[in-house]
Amino acid sequence: MATYRLAAIIRNPSDELLITKQSPPPPLIGEEYKNYVDSELHDIPSVTLSPLLVDSKLDWVIKGAEACIDQIDLRGFDVSSAIDQVVLQVGFDKSISFEWVFLKYSAEPDFGPVLHIHTVFILGRLKYEVADLPERSQWMSIPNVKSLLANVKPRYIRVGPLVADGLSAELALSTKFTLPPMLQFQEYPSGVVVVPMESRTQKPFSTTNLVVIAPDTIESDIMDPHFVAQGDAIILDPGCHHKMHSKLEEIVAALPRKLLVLVTHHHYDHVEGLSVIQKCNPEATLLAHENTMKRIGSWSLGYTPLSGGEVIKVSDQKLEVIFAPGHTDGHIALLHSGTHSLIVGDHCVGQGSSVLDITSGGNMKDYFETTYKFLDLAPHALISMHGRINVWPLRMLCGYLKHRRDRESTILAAIESGAETLYDIVSKSYADVDPSLWVPASSNVRLHVDHLASQNKLPKGFSMENYQSSQDMFVFKMGTNKFKM
Repeated sequence: MATYRLAAIIRNPSDELLITKQSPPPPLIGEEYKNYVDSELHDIPSVTLSPLLVDSKLDWVIKGAEACIDQIDLRGFDVSSAIDQVVLQVGFDKSISFEWVFLKYSAEPDFGPVLHIHTVFILGRLKYEVADLPERSQWMSIPNVKSLLANVKPRYIRVGPLVADGLSAELALSTKFTLPPMLQFQEYPSGVVVVPMESRTQKPFSTTNLVVIAPDTIESDIMDPHFVAQGDAIILDPGCHHKMHSKLEEIVAALPRKLLVLVTHHHYDHVEGLSVIQKCNPEATLLAHENTMKRIGSWSLGYTPLSGGEVIKVSDQKLEVIFAPGHTDGHIALLHSGTHSLIVGDHCVGQGSSVLDITSGGNMKDYFETTYKFLDLAPHALISMHGRINVWPLRMLCGYLKHRRDRESTILAAIESGAETLYDIVSKSYADVDPSLWVPASSNVRLHVDHLASQNKLPKGFSMENYQSSQDMFVFKMGTNKFKM
């Protein structure tokens, strides 16, 4: 299942591009969250394509649209209404007319588990200049667009992913290394290629995002002591299922030999492809936190330990290493300096909340502190290893803070109402959640209880000894083995 949208690339006689200010998600209620507001995001105007209500097909509204008939037959959608909505969105007078031409069809990669959003790009050119635009719309030259995509200033105007996708050929942003056929990817922000690959991850996801940064330029081989590692390309979290290892082999073979491999943490859905890289490129160097490295145990090539604060140089691009404990005690994030985008591993996911691994040093206090660290960076975009790229990173991170605080309040309320065992606490605080998810959720519950205890917030009559002794009984009641990541 998928939904479809129409994105309109509108150019004036000066060949400038029309972009519009995007509406952010609704703000969260709370004084603290007002301090974290994403900067303005401008993108190509787009609207959802609605199927016709009757079983009939209209004539072609867009010139050349038959070129994408194998992907979508636009005659079965209300294209005219969608175009009217676009014109209204940018603030044009109805008297302005266009000849709309089909430009490209872009299928969204399988980030899952939400519906795919596939995009039809159309091109409309104005015959004369239109200077009187509403405040939300503006003309922007292509060189300026390219600069804003490749060199992002913190807390400054941002250009969105539809621009990067719709004008990828003209902007020369598309990755130059060859990806295997039929393997979908998204390049956004500029220079950061995200490839969702099937993995043995936890539901509701079925893929882990492989992140590849492979600049066109090859820098000097001279080592600079200011950088903890230098390479011509870097791969992050090669955790694909063994069924996808042949595809991973093709990706590695297409990359330069001076390859860096970074894993954000040790879970198998992030490291299962390391054996492929060792086989394909014996010159590759692994980068990981020492707590992660001691749990991997299957890497025999070069290794560079990370602890946070280091800088990695990939050709002419720089990546800042951020120690990000919480999910595990060896979790690492990366800030891509040029685009000021943040690769966060499993600290956040595309849907729902992240499960912290209590068996590998997961810690709720650390998780909160890492989230604040990310918020202070004010990234342009947030790239997690499961789910879509998020273009409202501060809103997302605040949402995670609020969710964890609300959940902790629910857990405390359950304890204050008489819950004494892990089963009682989980069943009361997760009463609105499918019981099949209670076992993984219990890891977060245990960490929340520890966090409450460290703040002396637990009721005086609550026995930590009895609570801890009830954990095996919880597993028995749930009829499953102890939770493992």
